Amino acid sequence: MASTLVRAALSQPVDHTPVWFMRQAGRSLPEYRELRKGNAMLEACRTPDLVTEITLQPVRRHGVDAAIFFSDIVVPLQAAGVDVVIEPGVGPVISTPVRTRADLDRLPELDAEALSDITESVTRIVAELGDTPLIGFAGAPFTVASYLIEGGPSRNHEKTKAMMLGDPELFSAILAKLGRMSATFIDVQLSAGARAFQLFDSWAGYLGPQDYRAAVLPHSQEVFAALSRHDVPSFHFGVQTGELLAPMSEAGSTVMGVDFRVDLAAASARVQPGQALQGNLDPAMLFAPWEVLRPRVEQIVRAGLDHPGGHVFNLGHGVLPATDPAVPGLVVEEVHRVSREVLAERRDASGAGDSMDPVDPAAEAGDRR
Repeated sequence: MASTLVRAALSQPVDHTPVWFMRQAGRSLPEYRELRKGNAMLEACRTPDLVTEITLQPVRRHGVDAAIFFSDIVVPLQAAGVDVVIEPGVGPVISTPVRTRADLDRLPELDAEALSDITESVTRIVAELGDTPLIGFAGAPFTVASYLIEGGPSRNHEKTKAMMLGDPELFSAILAKLGRMSATFIDVQLSAGARAFQLFDSWAGYLGPQDYRAAVLPHSQEVFAALSRHDVPSFHFGVQTGELLAPMSEAGSTVMGVDFRVDLAAASARVQPGQALQGNLDPAMLFAPWEVLRPRVEQIVRAGLDHPGGHVFNLGHGVLPATDPAVPGLVVEEVHRVSREVLAERRDASGAGDSMDPVDPAAEAGDRR
């Protein structure tokens, strides 16, 4: 029997709303900070012992319905031979940006054989998780390209946009190569046992719909198409992408992630028919008193259950570093409690045989550790 997370992501009946948190594996947990002492980020991402433990930590602590693979969107670049470092407090920094055709020609393709440590990490994690699914991930072509072209994080993405408009052929060629890297990176994770994946297009929200459709969407579609043979749920997410939800929903994912700036009811009207939603509690709300936060959680749960497709509860972006590590677990418990009650009420109101009847409770009990 498929897990609750997988069923919800495929818009199939569930008896509670599943929960996981972006950036749940990491910086808000004291056990993570202790484990990371003396280990650079990219070094940690390529060390199976560390990756396994860090990925499992929030599952143990919070009781989430899925684990998210601990890695970084620039790991495929590093694995391909790009000189990239993640500077604390800055982010990924590329020593030699790609801004010309010659630069692109020097950028190698990513060979799956260069990711043997990723295979080992995923295999170990899946063995430890049991029935709890692991979500793999990669950065979307545009977001990775923004680092590669700019040379590091950028507030306005000037060089990226200048190339997109001034040399669209080069820009497209860069995104095509990065799309192949992303697909290879995710393919390795799925082949090793991950049961779903998310494509993060973190910086797509810096584009308008016209430029997104013309220059970015085709390359994201290629990534989802390349991975379709795995027949697993797929998530697509970007920050400040409310105006892009409609075109982003055409990329090919089974689930559209919604950031916290968009009402779920509005998002429901913008995505593809039958497509599930993910989100979308404001991460900063986790700092509010529980008596204030709890009704916000319930509101999102109810809005998600009103969506015609499935709903996976998540934040509208990642867990913030200073978050009290006890709070996400409370949110998980509340999401499960409220969603079970609401679904039970709806079944009682509609009578036996309704399409949202839960799966057999005995089978459901085996879905999560």
